[in-house]
Amino acid sequence: MKILITGAAGFIGYHLCKELLDEDNNILGVDNLNDYYDCKLKLKRLDQLKSYKNFKFEKIDISDRKLISVAFNRFKPKKVVNLAAQAGVRYSLENPYVYIESNIVGFLNILELCRYNETEGLIYASSSSVYGENKKIPFSIKDRVDKPISLYAASKKANELIAHSYSHLYGLHTTGLRFFTVYGPWGRPDMALFKFTNLIIKNKKIDIYNNGNMYRDFTYIDDVVKGVCSLINKRPNNKLKKFKDDSLSPVAPFRIVNIGNSNKVKLVSFIKSLESELGKKAIKKYLPIQKGDVKITLANTKLLKQLTGFKPKTYYQDGVKKFVKWYLEYFKN
Repeated sequence: MKILITGAAGFIGYHLCKELLDEDNNILGVDNLNDYYDCKLKLKRLDQLKSYKNFKFEKIDISDRKLISVAFNRFKPKKVVNLAAQAGVRYSLENPYVYIESNIVGFLNILELCRYNETEGLIYASSSSVYGENKKIPFSIKDRVDKPISLYAASKKANELIAHSYSHLYGLHTTGLRFFTVYGPWGRPDMALFKFTNLIIKNKKIDIYNNGNMYRDFTYIDDVVKGVCSLINKRPNNKLKKFKDDSLSPVAPFRIVNIGNSNKVKLVSFIKSLESELGKKAIKKYLPIQKGDVKITLANTKLLKQLTGFKPKTYYQDGVKKFVKWYLEYFKN
């Protein structure tokens, strides 16, 4: 299958490309290689992907309509996975414009290209951030999500709304993936596990927000990739289908899927697991909750299981162990 993957040099994009390449798919990877975090990590991910004969890469910003159109029309993908986006809740407070350019303008460009070409379907990254401060736990795709508490979350909810309109108007198959705190080897340096590991090793303080009363549904990268691949390999269906949990897609080709571990872990427990693997205690600094942060995330993943038969299952202790092993090897070289 010919698959276009945007954000290919990113954390999830890299792992997804690698899995799909191992399955003998032809992949065109697109990424703008921005400097939101150290580009060396992105380039090293790319080096591994470029070793595959069935992988091609183009440095393109998806907000550049002309360049992405040329690449799209030349490659003619059967399916598209849009993972390119400006990530980060706190960074959206500092640089809001980049979120509109990448997450809104860029996303619209991808939708238009899928609309006018013979594209079988679009899968795109949303986020658990869209749930905001919802009180009902676990978070379900049936919950109202119209009160985002960060621009990042608002941009992701906007993606879902725009995708819904394209599914309704043009019959375009779209699947939005609400990812829950993805972690693992080759992860992003701005994410908690990567930052904490770096600071603990250097004997520096780690900031723990809301005085440690934070819970996250930590989802290991291998589980995320398996979930996404299972959706990529599922044939589109134009018929409305009622699922066992009584959820009903409002438009036949439109759906939203949670991808999480369905396990609420207290942040301090996650840190203890990290300390155990490093054999070193963290120097902790407890702080109030930050603007845009939520206290708890927990995914209801019934729809993913019903659609694909897959359910993420990696325990966070095992995931942390694998990450630390990778981290120590990566920075030793």
